Amino acid sequence: MSALAALADPVRAKIVEMLAERDRSAGEIGEHFPISQPAISRHLRVLRSHRLVTSRGVAQRRVYSLDPSALDEIDDWVARCRRIWSRRFNALERHLDAVAAKKSRGGQK
Repeated sequence: MSALAALADPVRAKIVEMLAERDRSAGEIGEHFPISQPAISRHLRVLRSHRLVTSRGVAQRRVYSLDPSALDEIDDWVARCRRIWSRRFNALERHLDAVAAKKSRGGQK
């Protein structure tokens, strides 16, 4: 499963957004969702396995942090999509220019 697939779940996407703001404990994260703490732990485990978040022990709790380097995979995907669409729009522009030029030549005769 890629980082994108891990973020396809709305709970995990929201957790990543929350951790982008600041580090949080699992309990703090769980307070924002109407699901059980074990379910939150499973979501955090998926995010950790995809290296989207890291955790560290602080006293008796786990504190989670966003690992922004894992978002590089998503940045790369978005950049590829933008390049593809840019090429397609450029091709469309050339086609429309050619059609317009052909029409204007035909109208001058």
